[in-house]
This record gives sequence, C-alpha cells and structure tokens, in this order.
Amino acid sequence: MSVSPALADLSRLYQTEFVRSARAVGVLWAVCTLCFAIIQVVVLVQPSWIGTTETRHQGAGPVPPSGTLGLFEVCVESDWPVPDCRGRLSSLSPLPSFQSVAVLVGVSLWAVWTSVLCLCLFRFCSAATVYKICAWLQLTAGFCLALACLLFPDSWESPEMRALCGDSVGSFSPGNCSVHWAYILAILGILDAAILATLAFVLANRQDALLPPDAKEVTTGLLMSA
Repeated sequence: MSVSPALADLSRLYQTEFVRSARAVGVLWAVCTLCFAIIQVVVLVQPSWIGTTETRHQGAGPVPPSGTLGLFEVCVESDWPVPDCRGRLSSLSPLPSFQSVAVLVGVSLWAVWTSVLCLCLFRFCSAATVYKICAWLQLTAGFCLALACLLFPDSWESPEMRALCGDSVGSFSPGNCSVHWAYILAILGILDAAILATLAFVLANRQDALLPPDAKEVTTGLLMSA
C-alpha cells in the first residue's frame, strides 16, 4: 500500500515527538507500579497498623502493655530487644478479627503484581491494550485496598485490640492506641493506585487519539520498527 508524503511526515512527527515522551512517561509509570507493588507487600506483612500511644502510668495497677498490631501478628514489647509477637505470618493465617481485611489486601496485592507481570506483554501486544489491562488491574487493587482500610476500623472491637488497647476500644475508636505507619501507607496506596490507573488510561488513549484513523496503520509499523 502506497503512503502519501504528507501522511509519512505526520507519522514521523508522531514518532519523534510523542513516542519519545510517551516512552519516558511509560517508564516512570512502570517504575511507580513496581514501587506500589512493593508497598503492598509491606502493608500486608508489617504488624504496624495499630500501636499503643505513650501514656504515663498512674496508680498501683498493672502496667498496660505496649506494642503494635497488624493483620497477622500482635507484637508486645518485652524485656528482650525483640518484641513478643503472637501469630505467624508464615502460616498465612490472619488474626480472626481481620480475616476479611487480610483477604482484601491480598486480592489488592495479587492485582498489582499481575499488572507488573503484564508489563512483559509490551513485547507481544499493542501498548494501548497493555496500558488498559494494567489500568483496570490497578483500579481493582485500589478498590480492594480502600475497602480494607474502611473495614479495618470497624473490626477494632476484637479481643486482640482489647488486650492491647484497653477496654475502651470499639468500632472506629482505638482506645489507648492510634493508627501507625502501615495503615497510613495503605491509605496512600489507594491514592497511588488511582493516579497510576488514571495515567495508564491516558497513555492508552493517547496512543490512538493523536493520529487520524488512516494514519494508525503507518504509525503502528513505525512503532514496531523503533
């Protein structure tokens, strides 16, 4: 099929100006996706979703425990340098009160790592298709993580929370405890997933939107040969 000179010039302009910038943004997006996947692992395994606040003990009663709590473990400070942790991450058995939260975080972790593995599809599929697949996976990860962050405070009225934070705990009331960095990191992960998914959709749409329909075939050939 013969290509008009104007169409060829337009395709070359598309390649030199847009493709280079799109590749740079795409690399940045891929690196941020990998960082988000690592953050998801940290959020799932770290027992630092809730921790006791520093309060002065007054009275002759027993000293309240000091420690942190996660989805799989409750760690209480002891006389040893290493805290005394109850629960085992290796058994993949979350604390009874946080099983639904752990499942949602696990699904979110699966979705974001699947999007990382889908980066290999750039060798076999069109860039727009890969970006859209990854965007939907990242939206799924963010949605599951948002549900987990909403359900976690609702599960605070549990034996593990009462033992660590006192009898004043309740749903959305941490008692003598406060949220720690792992829970805050999970909330930031929701924002990260939304930004990455939006950027992936933008990159996918820009692959086809900048050229007229009769130029897409020529541009695709130039992209494959670049």
